[in-house]
Amino acid sequence: MIRLLSVRLLQAILVMVAVTAIAFVMFRFVGDPVASMVREGATQAEKDAVRVALGLDKPVLAQFANFLGQVVTGDLGTSYRYQQPVTSLLLSRLPATLELVIVATVLALSLGIPLGVLCALKPHAFFSRLTQSATLVGISMPTFVTGLLLILIFAVNLRWLPSSGRGDLVDIGLWQTGFLSLSGLKSLILPSITLALFQLTLIMRLVRSEMIDVLSSDYIRFAFARGLPRTYIYGRLALRNALMPVVTVTGLQIGQLIAFAIVTETVFQWPGMGLLFTNAVGYPDVPVLAAYLLFVGFLFVMINMIVDILYTFIDPRLRTR
Repeated sequence: MIRLLSVRLLQAILVMVAVTAIAFVMFRFVGDPVASMVREGATQAEKDAVRVALGLDKPVLAQFANFLGQVVTGDLGTSYRYQQPVTSLLLSRLPATLELVIVATVLALSLGIPLGVLCALKPHAFFSRLTQSATLVGISMPTFVTGLLLILIFAVNLRWLPSSGRGDLVDIGLWQTGFLSLSGLKSLILPSITLALFQLTLIMRLVRSEMIDVLSSDYIRFAFARGLPRTYIYGRLALRNALMPVVTVTGLQIGQLIAFAIVTETVFQWPGMGLLFTNAVGYPDVPVLAAYLLFVGFLFVMINMIVDILYTFIDPRLRTR
């Protein structure tokens, strides 16, 4: 386990250095930060003073070393639009995005895995065929179309749920949550369903295909021949082996949900990091864009490490090796 963690940690460091280099290129060569920070009609002397203060008069390698040192210390620069530290902006929007992703992931797993198992056990039943047809619609329909349809039905026509915002928030130390208020829970329903649909259909179809392959294995036939209970065979032997690729896909999907929740947060005006990124693209707010890229890269690296560790708990053969 220590050897595995050491190798993964070294790989993570190399990946993050590469992502930092990409973010530096974005920060350095996408637009002129001085033009975004000085007042309109500023003199050349004022622009030069700002350029010296930002360290942009130094060689490119020195600028990259300085940028890397700032990233290590958590200093991601100052937002051009909000004139606030980018780190504090991301941390203030992080609870909204994490709550949305957590609810969407729980919905996808709690519905996708049982549906996949049922469709694998009875692949020719009417319910299985109907579910698979519905998943095709869920995969092919764009996220913004799904969100707009849900808003039209449940917010405009039925007026059951709000169409935007997070509702009333409750402070828990440094965390603001909507889980502890009724309006916050109502506001969470539509965007979380929209975000969970694609992941739900992907998990369901993956569990179904893996379960069908596992159920045709020799050791499953031998388990039936020994007279073991069906619940033990399906739940302990078959499903546990079928969950290996599901763990990988779910881990990557969690990272993608956080990284690409931009569309859902924009449609529902959910005040998370995705909406912050959308506003930064329109400005353009280069420090926010670079910081978002760094955060997403770090997130995927950490998720891959966690998935590799979970493999050793799910598959005993990896612990033996």
